[in-house]
Amino acid sequence: MRLYHGSITNIDRIDLLKSKPNKDFGKAFYLSTDYEQAMEMAQFKAEFADTEPVVNVYEFDEGCLSQLRYHRFEEYSVDWAHFVYDHRTEPQGRTLHDYDIVYGPIANDRIGAQITRYRQGYITFDEFLHRIQYIKGITFQYAFCTQRAIDKLVKI
Repeated sequence: MRLYHGSITNIDRIDLLKSKPNKDFGKAFYLSTDYEQAMEMAQFKAEFADTEPVVNVYEFDEGCLSQLRYHRFEEYSVDWAHFVYDHRTEPQGRTLHDYDIVYGPIANDRIGAQITRYRQGYITFDEFLHRIQYIKGITFQYAFCTQRAIDKLVKI
C-alpha cells in the first residue's frame, strides 16, 4: 500500500522525537492513502513556513499488520471521539496506548474550540462528537506510533 505524508521537508529518516504531542491518536508519524489530502496538509504547512510543500511517499506491506499491535476505527464513533479527546487533552502530551499503528478518521481542524466548548459545558459529548467530524467528509489517517511500525515503511 502506498502512503503519503504532507510536509515542508523531504523525510528520508522518520524521527518520532520530532512528532508533535497531543494529536488525534497521540504522538506519531501520520500518513494517508490519499495523495490530495497529504498535499493539502503540505500546502497548509508551507504557507506558515513560507516555503514549498513536499509530499513524502512510502510503501507499506499490509501483511505486516499481523506482526504489529494495530487498532482500527472504521467510522466516527463515541469510542473514537474519546480516544481523540483523551490524546488531544493529555497534559504531558503522552500517548495513552501501546499500539504500533492506529487507523481511523481525521478530526476537524477546529477541534480545539470544540474541546473548550465541551469542557466548559456548552455542548454535550454527543455534540462534541458531531462537531469534530472532518468538514470535507470522512477521511482516514494512519498513525505510526512506534519505531517498530516505522521500520516497516519504505521510502519511495
